[in-house]
Amino acid sequence: MLKPFLTKSFVNCLFAFLEFSSYHNPMNTSASPQSSSWIHRRIEKIGRQVIDAVDGLGLIVNFTGRVFYWAFKPPFRLKIVFEQFYFIGNKSLLIVGLSGAFTGMVMAYQVYFGFQLISVDSLVGPVVALSLAKELAPVLTGLIVSGRAGSAMAAQIGSMKVTEQVDALEVMGINGVQYLAVPRIIATTVCMPMLSSLFLFIGNIGSYLVGTKALMIDEAMYLSKLGEFMHMSDFYQGFIKSIFFGFIVSVIGTYFGFSVTKGAEGVGRGTNQAVVWGMISVLVLDYFLTSFLVKIL
Repeated sequence: MLKPFLTKSFVNCLFAFLEFSSYHNPMNTSASPQSSSWIHRRIEKIGRQVIDAVDGLGLIVNFTGRVFYWAFKPPFRLKIVFEQFYFIGNKSLLIVGLSGAFTGMVMAYQVYFGFQLISVDSLVGPVVALSLAKELAPVLTGLIVSGRAGSAMAAQIGSMKVTEQVDALEVMGINGVQYLAVPRIIATTVCMPMLSSLFLFIGNIGSYLVGTKALMIDEAMYLSKLGEFMHMSDFYQGFIKSIFFGFIVSVIGTYFGFSVTKGAEGVGRGTNQAVVWGMISVLVLDYFLTSFLVKIL
C-alpha cells in the first residue's frame, strides 16, 4: 500500500507544480484551463504507468519468493521435473543446434573480413569462440528458450487458470505454485546451461569449418590461437549467465500464466507478455551480470 500511495502523491505534486507554473508564470500569458487539463492528463497517464510498473515488479518479486518457499517443501515432484526437463531440453536441441551452427559460421565470415583489413585474420578462431562463450551462446539460448518454453509455460498454466483447473488443485489441497511453477522453473534452470553449452560447441565447430575450409585459414594456426587465448574463466562466465537466464525466463513465463484472466484472449495476452518480458529480462540481466562477472573472473 505504501508504494502506490507514495507514487500517487508524487504525481499529485507534479500536478500542483504544473498548475502553479501555468498560472503564475509572468512569461506565460496564454495559459488556459484546457491546456492545463491536457498536460494533467499526460502526467496522470505517465503516473499510472509508473504505478503499474512498480506494482508488477512487486508482484513478480512476491511470486519469486513463493517459488523459493515451495521449492524446499515436500512433496518433491521429480516426475514432473523430468517431464519438463524432456520438454524444455530435449525438444529444444534441434533449434539450439541449428542456431549455434549458423551463428558460428556467420561470425567467422564477419570477423575474418573485418580482421583482414588489419592483417590479423589468424585471430578469427579465438574472437568467435570468446564471443560465443561469453555472450552469444547464453544470450541467444535464453532468447530461444524464452520464445519456445516461456510461451508454452504461460499458455499451459494460463489455460488451466481460465478453466479453473488451478482452483481445483487448490481445493484438493495441492498448491498451484508448487505443482505447476516449481518443476518448470527447476527444469529450465538446469537445462539452460546444457543448451548453452551445446550452442557454444556447435557454434565453434561451424566457425572452425568455415574458417579452415571456406576461408582457408591454416588449421594448426587456428587451433593454436584458440588454445592461446581461451581460458576456463571465459566458459564460467557464460555458464553462470545461462543459469540466471533459465531462472528468470521460467519465473516470468509461469508468473504470467498464473496472471491470466478473461478467457482465451487473456491466455494470448499472457503468452505474449511472457515472451516479450522474458526476452527483455534476459538482455537487461545480461548487462548487470557482465558488469559484475568481468570484475571477478
